[in-house]
Amino acid sequence: MPDLSPVSASSAAVGSGFVGQGESGRRVGGAAAHGPPGRPADVVIPAAAAGRTKQSPEPSAPRICLDHLASTPCDPEAAALVQRLAVEAWANPSSPHRAGRLAARHVERAREQVAAAIDALPEEIVFTSGATEANNLAILGVAAAVEREALGRAPGDGRRRLLTLGIEHPSVLAPIAELARRGFDVEHVTLQPDGRVDLDALADRLEGALLLSIQAANNEIGTLQPLAEASRMAAEHGVLVHGDAAQILGKLPFSVEELDLDFASLSAHKCYGPKGIGALWIRGGARRAPIAPITFGGSHESGLRPGTPNAPAIAGFGLAVELASERMERDAKRLGVLRDRLEQELAARLGDRVRLNGALGHRLPHATSLTFFDPDGRPLDADALVANLPEFDLSTASACHAGTPEPSHVLRAIGMAREEAYATLRVGLGRGVERAEVDRAAERIVGSPPLRHSSSRHAKPRAGGDPAELWRADHHHTRTETQVLDGTHE
Repeated sequence: MPDLSPVSASSAAVGSGFVGQGESGRRVGGAAAHGPPGRPADVVIPAAAAGRTKQSPEPSAPRICLDHLASTPCDPEAAALVQRLAVEAWANPSSPHRAGRLAARHVERAREQVAAAIDALPEEIVFTSGATEANNLAILGVAAAVEREALGRAPGDGRRRLLTLGIEHPSVLAPIAELARRGFDVEHVTLQPDGRVDLDALADRLEGALLLSIQAANNEIGTLQPLAEASRMAAEHGVLVHGDAAQILGKLPFSVEELDLDFASLSAHKCYGPKGIGALWIRGGARRAPIAPITFGGSHESGLRPGTPNAPAIAGFGLAVELASERMERDAKRLGVLRDRLEQELAARLGDRVRLNGALGHRLPHATSLTFFDPDGRPLDADALVANLPEFDLSTASACHAGTPEPSHVLRAIGMAREEAYATLRVGLGRGVERAEVDRAAERIVGSPPLRHSSSRHAKPRAGGDPAELWRADHHHTRTETQVLDGTHE
């Protein structure tokens, strides 16, 4: 297994923690970017012009990245492979000459590696630029097949209804919204307060639906969906199922066969691979599946994704997911222990001034969502909290929300009030994070000025249960390796 200690500039590692990826997610603009009025003098406020959730570090300052839900540093072995093949395998993989065949061999090897990681066949893997493109291809491609009567159903079948969840990634919600503008019917299935789908509500909506798009794991609160049960229910009604697996790949077991999905979207940079590459898994392969292309100009990737394949990045993706799969169990256990340690320490020190969000017994082991309250019980400004933690890379929402003034749609979808959503941090631990750094993060958070001073900005008092009790309810988080997604573990 690779040693993730610093070996070169390409390893993106500094000290015992990886350098942050430069991504941030938060609302920006307006008075919120300046912080609440009357803030005590020792509270650092975010830069209004940039609207960042974290301060720009000094060039030599070591960073502790707690934002591995936004991205992960490229595994040094994968990064080295990408760099080498950029020189050695530069040719077009579609070319028939020797250099082209060399590049093509690397692409096909990666196809085998990615397929093996999710219990699939190599011919079922279509490489894309990432999970965002894969999500669009799956959703819009199925719709295109319907519009071309390519689904093999009888004319007049009339299936034009799409089901999804309100907490899905924007790259799922946006193409579905686009299809609504084109005349498709769209329904957001009811969620439980912890972010898991209400299976009874889902059962009531499956009849006559075309597609259910449901994520494996949420990118903000880490909630795991009961994919196996949802997929089984959908199959009974002839409904296609697409799963966004970007966050779970390489983190927990994910078998497309056991889950009985039809499509799954994958991302390299969420599992220590290079950015700009991902894949769509299609049951039976592109030529047999009910999907049509949405871009045109070439026959690459079984005709679904025209354009010259990026052989070096594809090879890096394949190696990264293979390495992540090999170390998945020990990484999940180690990071789960660190995540619980952080939550337990904050709960012990802050009491009911911190709340844990999401399905505490059904979530990614490295993820936590935390809502903070000031000494008077009012939601505090999470932007100000992050600004007062200059050595940590943290964010207040998905990186895909950067540049928007609205609170997280995920938190709002699970019923959280706007002010509490603005008081919430997401934390994603990763391979380079050690126990001492988690302890330092807990210490800095507890001692930060926003948590020591009252704020006049918020009016709603904090409500909810004892966070220490919530943490204790989740102490079985490592009972996951075979039961995470089938809805059986408690």
